[in-house]
Amino acid sequence: MMRFGAIVAFGLCCCFSYGVVGGGSGPIQTFVIPHSHMDVGWVYTVQESMHAYAANVYSSVTEELSKQKDRRFIAVEQEFFRLWWDAVATDTHKKQVRQLVKEGRLEFIIGGQVMHDEAVTDLDDQVLQMTEGHGFLYETFGVRPQFSWHVDPFGASATTPVLFALAGFNAHLISRIDYDLKDDMQKNKKLQFVWRGSPSLKAQQEIFTHTMDQFSYCTPSYLPFSNRSGFYWNGVALFPDPPKDGVYPNMSLPVTKETVDAYAKTMVENIKRRAAWFRTNHVLWPWGCDKQFYNSSVQFSNMDPLMKYINQRSKEFGVTVQYATLSEYFQAIYQSNLTWDVRGSEDFLPYSTEPYKAWTGFYASRNVLKGVARKASSRLHAAEVLFTRYRISFPEGPVAKDWALDKLRPLRWAVSEVQHHDGITGTESPKVADMYLQHLTQAMMGVEELLAALFLLPHSVISPSILDRQYHRKGVGVHDAPEQHIIVYNPLAWNVTTLVNITVTFPSAAVMDDDGQPVPAQIQRSAQSNNTYDLFMMVELGGLQYRQYLIKFSGTSGSTKSGAYEAKGVWFERIRVKDWVKTGRRLLPVLSGCYRLMFDEDTNLLHSITHLQDKRTVMMTQDFWQYNANGDVKVGPISDNYIFSTNASAVRAYQAVEMEIIPGKIVAEIRQYFYREESDKDYAYSITTRVPECFRARLPCHRLEQTYSLGPLSLNTEVVLRTSSSVKNNQTLYTDDNGYRMMRRTYRKFTNNTLARNYFPMVRTAYIEDDLSRLVLLSDRAHGVSSQAEGQLEVMLHRRLWNNLPWNLGYNLTLNDSSVIQPILWMMFGPVVVTSKLYQRGAVELQHRPVIMPIDQPQMPWLEKEPRRSSPVQCVVLPPNLHLLSLSIPGWKYSSNHDIHLGHLNSSQNLHSDPDYDRVLLRIMHLFEEGEDPELSKPVTINLKDALQGLGEVRLLEERSLTGTWNITSLQRWKWKTADNQEKMMKQFPKSDKDFTVTISPKQIRTFFVHFGFSNS
Repeated sequence: MMRFGAIVAFGLCCCFSYGVVGGGSGPIQTFVIPHSHMDVGWVYTVQESMHAYAANVYSSVTEELSKQKDRRFIAVEQEFFRLWWDAVATDTHKKQVRQLVKEGRLEFIIGGQVMHDEAVTDLDDQVLQMTEGHGFLYETFGVRPQFSWHVDPFGASATTPVLFALAGFNAHLISRIDYDLKDDMQKNKKLQFVWRGSPSLKAQQEIFTHTMDQFSYCTPSYLPFSNRSGFYWNGVALFPDPPKDGVYPNMSLPVTKETVDAYAKTMVENIKRRAAWFRTNHVLWPWGCDKQFYNSSVQFSNMDPLMKYINQRSKEFGVTVQYATLSEYFQAIYQSNLTWDVRGSEDFLPYSTEPYKAWTGFYASRNVLKGVARKASSRLHAAEVLFTRYRISFPEGPVAKDWALDKLRPLRWAVSEVQHHDGITGTESPKVADMYLQHLTQAMMGVEELLAALFLLPHSVISPSILDRQYHRKGVGVHDAPEQHIIVYNPLAWNVTTLVNITVTFPSAAVMDDDGQPVPAQIQRSAQSNNTYDLFMMVELGGLQYRQYLIKFSGTSGSTKSGAYEAKGVWFERIRVKDWVKTGRRLLPVLSGCYRLMFDEDTNLLHSITHLQDKRTVMMTQDFWQYNANGDVKVGPISDNYIFSTNASAVRAYQAVEMEIIPGKIVAEIRQYFYREESDKDYAYSITTRVPECFRARLPCHRLEQTYSLGPLSLNTEVVLRTSSSVKNNQTLYTDDNGYRMMRRTYRKFTNNTLARNYFPMVRTAYIEDDLSRLVLLSDRAHGVSSQAEGQLEVMLHRRLWNNLPWNLGYNLTLNDSSVIQPILWMMFGPVVVTSKLYQRGAVELQHRPVIMPIDQPQMPWLEKEPRRSSPVQCVVLPPNLHLLSLSIPGWKYSSNHDIHLGHLNSSQNLHSDPDYDRVLLRIMHLFEEGEDPELSKPVTINLKDALQGLGEVRLLEERSLTGTWNITSLQRWKWKTADNQEKMMKQFPKSDKDFTVTISPKQIRTFFVHFGFSNS
């Protein structure tokens, strides 16, 4: 995605001088890298892009590279390539591609399904989309990408270089960083450095990083001798159909005897400008841009003679040019043997292109899509783990392994696809957003079928199903009440005690577990509808365990013995903001085992919160504010999908507040309703806060679960939840990079646009703190977050915008989002020493809440055939600082032995072999940073055979790279010389001992192939 005419923004100087520039002696060596930036979404759907240009890119590139040995091309996003490979490529094309890949002339860069966004994506999903693409490439060609090309994500996260290093990459390439920072780095030749993205892993996972100069990834298109764009001889792609005559708009002036010298001087001048910004005489010259090379013949037939002309005059020009892949460029840099500066764990977020263009709006754009994407990721994780467990325990069970894999693969694809940097960011057109949502929801439906089968079908042909084993329908009696059966499944490798909420249509109920024991429960009128009820159940589940529950309903209140507590609400009248003259006189306490919350009857807002353990009280309010956006480019800077721009502080988004408090025995619920106008019938925003009652000290009390409702918004408004407190944070904020690690965000003042440039992405976590306390917010989806004043934590939840910028109107990128959203935040408060032990795990628990699967609809009772004998699923429990990041059966067809796999590929054998259902992919992550907690930050030594015995008997354990394609013992990454000469440990981690014992240090992610001894059940 290239916007704001960046490819022409830096016009080339027209006075030509041919002295040698750059860091070394001799002519400048120019690496011309042909590429096509192919957005998996953005303006056009994947299907539209495949038809209009994407399929033609790979067909024509394959054909043209096969004609000339010196031609090159890099392929980046795998989704388009895989669609072409499976549905378009001929046998001849496939044979040519295999040969080109073998010769290194067609090179796969990054290798993920997409070029993922770096600001609002979650670690889980970044790893997934890389694994999907890398698995295909290794299986199909035996290649493993070793370089990145992250040219278009809107800012650069410090998590990405760590993940690429873990995947075996030798170098990383970025482009979009703050305009003023890039300018400074260019002037001082600091665009290249060794990046240590993790303060805990340090040099273990460092990676050489190249920052593209101001021209970015597109070929500079300005020609001093023509009014057409230069170097784009195939023109601009046409939608919806390619032109039948092959003539595209804006095709560059051809290279002829009359034009070649002017073209050469233009190209040489740009090469020399770039060379002056780097330390070596090697210049990376990207040739391409968005949607290019769909007619590779006209591209190469013009560039071939131009490069020949320059090389024939290399002494005169002081420049040589050659087609190259990215690996050839980085190999030349590596062989220069220079000593490089080290960049620590800082990231490049947020990102601005101009003084009033801070790309911080997309952190909150299309909140619904962000929420569905995370929900789909969570459901995928749950299904992967459950299928793996089923396959290990019941390999011959009735849930067919190929059918199961067919249900998982579409969701792997859809979750990978939406991580694109114009996908989950919310920066796409409405029809593309609809495409992502359709792919996600359809794939989730398939996974729901799989979950139901895994739960309900018998585990072998001789054993009955859950229901057949325990129940049969009995005759209906006069006094019988409806019953419903549900399964609750914990997809985490920790024991959890938590509340689950089920919406029901009966006012009274009783809940029993699979041992027939009553379960603590509470029922109350639903916050969403007067016709339904919220049934809260306290569930206690072991790691990776599921249990069955029976709910007995009654149509009249108080009619079930030992049933759910029937909670009743107390209403507080609507209070107008203009009547807030005297406040704090009438305070209502709501208590839990951890907190005392005080609500103010004079405002119907939260007033203060006390952490009971240390009796620390802070003043605190939560309410909604809005920024009014400008939509007229003639008036001033605008906000849009990407950009947040405001010339004024936020204003209160409501004029009156109502409140209802529902005391309970398991949970107390506070419902606050905010009205845009005093007399409005319907509320505009709401906060529902659930305060657990710590039932018999079994229910964790440290988190306050909040659900919000917003929308539809008024046009050109951006609404934030503002939590204002007496915490003295000096406007310093901490936010997470992709759920991997926390970043300290110091409030900075700028000449222009200070407010918007102090917004940061919050993927899972944000907090503020002082010497005594920390206030933490955990999120179920990405948002923008800022601390605009002392003690303030401001979360941008929703945006609805329209503007008249022709570029936005032309591509339908104005974000007129009229949806109603219901995001969730969990709030924690307390001493730093307490919250530091809780928030990492809390963020994971919010992402992977228990899965609730109704077995049936409420109906007349079932009668037990035989006495109920509980046989709960065995638990798998990891230490509290270790997280089971992945447990899946990828179904790859390749041999784990690299030499054997290459032998199969080269002999054309085994290319249509069956998926390997016995190979389990396991990832375990240490959640804590070095030094963050006295105990939980220590390395953990664990015997995986013992830890996983609840799944089955571990027979074989093999450590792999992050995406599984490298055996860790054979992975040798490049060692770059750095100024501090810190010892490099490129062998990643120690090899696992034969007794299956491994040590996992702070922030390490270790990946394994595991083979189990399968049960004969």
